[in-house]
Amino acid sequence: MLDHLAIDVSDLARSRRFYAAALAPLGYVVRRDEIASVGFGVVEGRGRSLDPGGDFWIAVGAPPAPHVHFAFSASSRAAVDAFFAAALEAGGVDNGRPGLRLRYHPNYYAAFVIDPDGYNIEAVGHEACD
Repeated sequence: MLDHLAIDVSDLARSRRFYAAALAPLGYVVRRDEIASVGFGVVEGRGRSLDPGGDFWIAVGAPPAPHVHFAFSASSRAAVDAFFAAALEAGGVDNGRPGLRLRYHPNYYAAFVIDPDGYNIEAVGHEACD
């Protein structure tokens, strides 16, 4: 199991605004804000890592090419929908509207967005229904 994930971003302030908005519907908040990096983590009591620094980090650097894909767990289909709307509002690009992805399994409900640096981010829930 992973403890945390860190990605390089070209503009820390822009990416901080994007991820703060996009991940809020999934229960994430800024847990640590440093000069060259920002740590995001779930709101306490949500059942995931309570590392004071967070489990998802962005840091000033050169994003890799090709960009990687990563997915955040969503507690419900409504949370996936809210993630997608918030990410688009924050400047993300639609890379797959919320919906079932039956090729993975019958309850795989996800949405995909390209972030400001070109990363393909996803919110996914595996529940049968809300």
